[in-house]
Amino acid sequence: MRIDSSISSVQSVTYQKRAEGAEKGLENGAMNRSDESEGVKEKKEESKTDDKKAEQTGSEKELIAKLQARDMEVRAHEAAHLAAAGGIAAGGASFSYQRGPDGKMYAIGGEVPISTSGGGSAQEKVELMRQVAAAAMAPADPSPQDYAVAANARSEEMRALQELRKEQEQARKEQGLTSYENVAKSDEKSSGEVS
Repeated sequence: MRIDSSISSVQSVTYQKRAEGAEKGLENGAMNRSDESEGVKEKKEESKTDDKKAEQTGSEKELIAKLQARDMEVRAHEAAHLAAAGGIAAGGASFSYQRGPDGKMYAIGGEVPISTSGGGSAQEKVELMRQVAAAAMAPADPSPQDYAVAANARSEEMRALQELRKEQEQARKEQGLTSYENVAKSDEKSSGEVS
């Protein structure tokens, strides 16, 4: 019973508003129904929310396009590292991802593990560090991390070069002494034969 009375009071308010609107419309010389004006207002509000949805969709599309471009850039960057690293790559590229508004995962960062072990001799270490630096600088647009890895590899290469020079110098000294000793022994043999 209470429900019926509340419905009838709502209906009477609606009819009363319609009547007031009709009177106003007649006063202006045109018929103006409140239902129609409310419908027009609702349509305008819907079109505003549709514009906002279109904006959101546009911004989402823009974000997706940026994520797709970044994904391609990151994958190409890491592929360049892998190609230049060759046998010193300690595995494939690994990526960090971000989920886009479309629900897909996009690579936004990555890394390629490189093994710097090996290089038993100083010469092998020099060659290894040169390959590490080349792999670090292989992408068209190296990252700050790439520059740091390359700088560290060059530093290690310099240490290995110093070690190599010491080894070569030591070898020359030993070879020089050996040569001198051989000359002295041959001199002794030739002087002994004459006597």
